Amino acid sequence: MHPATRLVHQGIPDRWTGAVTPPVYFVSTYAQWLGDQPPEQLHEYARSDHPTRAILEEVLAAIEEGGQWAVAFASGMAAIDAVFSLLERGDRCLIYLDVYGGTWRLAQFAYQRYGVEIQWCRTTEQLLDLARSARLIWIETPTNPLLTLLDIETIARAKGKDTILVVDNTFATPYLQSPLRWGADLVVHSATKYLGGHSDLLLGAVIGKSPQLEEAIRFWQKTRGAIPGPMECFLTLRGIRTLHLRIEKQCANALAVAQALRSHPAVERVRYPGLPDHPQHHLVHKQMNGYGGGMIAVYLRTQDTDRILSMLRQLRIWILGESLGGTESLVSHPATMTHASIPEMVRHPDITPNLIRLSCGIEAAEDLIADLHQALDTL
Repeated sequence: MHPATRLVHQGIPDRWTGAVTPPVYFVSTYAQWLGDQPPEQLHEYARSDHPTRAILEEVLAAIEEGGQWAVAFASGMAAIDAVFSLLERGDRCLIYLDVYGGTWRLAQFAYQRYGVEIQWCRTTEQLLDLARSARLIWIETPTNPLLTLLDIETIARAKGKDTILVVDNTFATPYLQSPLRWGADLVVHSATKYLGGHSDLLLGAVIGKSPQLEEAIRFWQKTRGAIPGPMECFLTLRGIRTLHLRIEKQCANALAVAQALRSHPAVERVRYPGLPDHPQHHLVHKQMNGYGGGMIAVYLRTQDTDRILSMLRQLRIWILGESLGGTESLVSHPATMTHASIPEMVRHPDITPNLIRLSCGIEAAEDLIADLHQALDTL
């Protein structure tokens, strides 16, 4: 079945009601039976399981190729925290340094304090050299915000037998990339972004194959109560049904914008995986289904933060905001926004004041380009 068809039809019709749209079950408590439970009795208490969440988790496992289970969380950060909870004192965790600022903050200030050895890797060579010694390896591909691509298959082959390889697949989504197929053990999503797709919810997910890892992840979810509400689950299910349409348009817009920006005099360089001059462009065709994604990293010729922020305020269509993956186009300044919590001395050296990050929406490409040009002309 084509991925587009699977995205539309997975999880419907509803097995209990026949509804072609998964219902929203607003319920916290379920009646219990002392004797044999009837077949319909599937749930006990909403913190442990919930009908709308169960449908979403079934869909997430099905659309992430190779997924056997999925666990939905209240946010992407809650999902990340559940994965880090697999670590014990003395375990080594390798993290590729080009990573979302919230992930850095959680690893550095929480788990390192608990006695986990956090090793930040600035190069893929360093990560591969240490892979066998790690209990957990955490990577993003494409990375946030530099859009570096990491070869999942190569890292999976280099890791130890008991090492857990985790891929944050938020930027690529299941439509563009299938990390489990290439050897990852767990996939993490901030469904707040592309999966929900409309900037109206918070939700995270962990997807995997191993029953042992599922048991551990669900234990931490139930223990900490980091569960999404039924409405957030419903909205994510609704967003998934149009994921392929939005992603294809966002990828097309990103390619057009990236090509147009390269010739602007205020732009120093553009990093976009879909362009042939991207250092890991070959991985777009190997593990990203030939699409470059909807995100662009742009380096401006000026390093003056005030001038750059002033320029961003001149934008009329692009919205200055920290999130991404919605129908609207967003622009952010990583050094003062998404990655401001990382001290400059330990931040990835390529996250500089002249870097801006673009999340392309589904508007007309010519309008997005014209708006960027008129703002850049003010520099």
